[in-house]
Parts: sequence; C-alpha cells; structure tokens
Amino acid sequence: MAELRMVQAVNRALTESMTEDDTVILLGEDIGAAGGPFGATRGLQEKFGPDRVRDTPISEAGIIGAAVGAALSGLKPVAEIMFMDFITLAMDALVNQAAKARFMFGGQRGVPMVLRTPHGGGLSAGPQHSQCLEAWLCHIPGLKVVCPATPADAHALLRAAIADPDPVVMVENKALYAMKGEVDDAPAPLQIGRARVARPGRDATIVAYGAAVHWATEAATALARDSIEAEVIDLRSLQPWDEATVLESLARTHHLVIAQEAVEAFGVGAEIAARMADIGFDELDGPILRVGAPFTPVPFAKELESAYRPDAARIAAAVRRTLD
Repeated sequence: MAELRMVQAVNRALTESMTEDDTVILLGEDIGAAGGPFGATRGLQEKFGPDRVRDTPISEAGIIGAAVGAALSGLKPVAEIMFMDFITLAMDALVNQAAKARFMFGGQRGVPMVLRTPHGGGLSAGPQHSQCLEAWLCHIPGLKVVCPATPADAHALLRAAIADPDPVVMVENKALYAMKGEVDDAPAPLQIGRARVARPGRDATIVAYGAAVHWATEAATALARDSIEAEVIDLRSLQPWDEATVLESLARTHHLVIAQEAVEAFGVGAEIAARMADIGFDELDGPILRVGAPFTPVPFAKELESAYRPDAARIAAAVRRTLD
C-alpha cells in the first residue's frame, strides 16, 4: 500500500501498462521531456523512449487522428489533451471514427485507445481552460467515459481503460491532481460501469462524480450533525453508469440529490434524474434535485469562480429541501 497523489497514481498506471504491454504508447503535447502540463507523464519518455512517449505538435485533431489510426493498426495509444476545453478540435476523429469503428466494421475491429483529459475549475484558469464537457461524450454510442475521485480509482480506472478493447475517455479533475490517497500495491481489477458507496446513509442519496464526490461527502458530514444521514454514491463511470447501485440506494433512502461540477442544464445529472424518475418513481418521497454550475461560462476571477462552482453548502441545502 502506497500513499500517492492522484497525478502520481496516473503515472503509475501508465508505467505498469507500458511495462506489461509494449503496444501501449503515449501521445500528447509536452508529455515527453516536460512530463506533461501537470506531471502525469514525468519520467516516462526517459524510461520507455521517444518512440513510445511521443511529443506531438499543438494539434488536438492530429493527436486523436493519429491515436485512432494507431489503434486500428494494432497499438494501444493513450492520448492526452491538455485541457478538456480543447477536445472540440478532436471531435471528428473521436466521435465519427473511434466511437463508430466497431459498429461500422461489423464487430470485426475496435479502437482500443484511451483519451486522458483534465476538466474543472478551482485554479482561476478562465472560461476556455475550466469547462466540464463530459456530457457531450456520454451522449455518443461507442464511447466509454470515466471520471475518478480518488488516487486509487484514478489508477484502477486508467488500467481498466487501457485494457478495454474500445475507446475510453478518462476525465481527470485537475484540482484533484495534488490530492493524496492510498493505492494498493496489487489492486483488484476495476470494472468500468461500477459505482462505489463513498459514505453509507439512510435518509437521502447523493450521487456525484469527480470533485463533487468530496463536496458531497463534506455535505453529508455537515448533515450528520443534525442527525441526517446521507449516502454518497461515487459514480466513477459516467458511460455506462451504474443505475442498479443508484436505484438500490434510492430504494432505501427515498430521496435523491445529484451533484456535478458541470453546468447543471442538460448534464449527467439530468440523465440520472430522468432515469430514476422512470424506474424509481415508486421509491421517491420527495423531488429529485440537481446541484450544478449555472448556465454561464466559467469566470476567471477567483471570487466569481468560487461563487460559480457548486459546493458542500449547496448540496446540503438540496438534501434538506428534498427531505422537506
């Protein structure tokens, strides 16, 4: 068991995968000698060489296009897009090629690639470097989307993503890169699509992912001081998502709040709310409530960004509202 920062857990997963399988390669801007913008690939070019850890031009379309081609040719590329905001430039290769290859080839060939990209605010990076665009990708058949909240899950989900025979997008919250947590020396494989109960409870269910898991846990701790025991579900995987675990929790608590850092409108939380209203309607004793960012670009100013992002207080208020 080792205590690692999340960015170190990512680095360890890449190191292990590349050591075990020489078809695993890395592509991205400044991932080689510089070690990536957040240090996730530090030391890997030195260890595995420039043929397997490739610095690319500043072209997101080129990075993902090359990754798709490499995957179709027998390699397992892990591509990094420096900020999730820039995924806009790579959507054709990702959405129209990688996601659809298995379907269009009659199941004969998949695209075993991973796209790593950080999302989220908290660093005063402004509206073009702080967006959470995961809902776009969850809407695309053929893509899997994961988002870890802990170093252990960052390690396990990346290992699972690299082993997957189809394209997986791993969304990493950049405000969590410095977070420390224990990572097993030989963890059991993690199945994409399985949530975890981050905190057990009986009075309300809070579903969250990424950084919002920690706000939800903080909210649950505050609510417990008033004898309200909220259960926190960490989705871990957004597409597919673990509706069975969410429904089982709802069946016990009968109240549901969904928290996300992304804009609230048309988000992951909206899909979960709609699905639970369908299959879990008879379990509900109060309205399903969502907590997310307002429908406006992410502010640059620290004070405005702080007001923009959801937090534990807003999540706790939503729980109290549904209980009332």
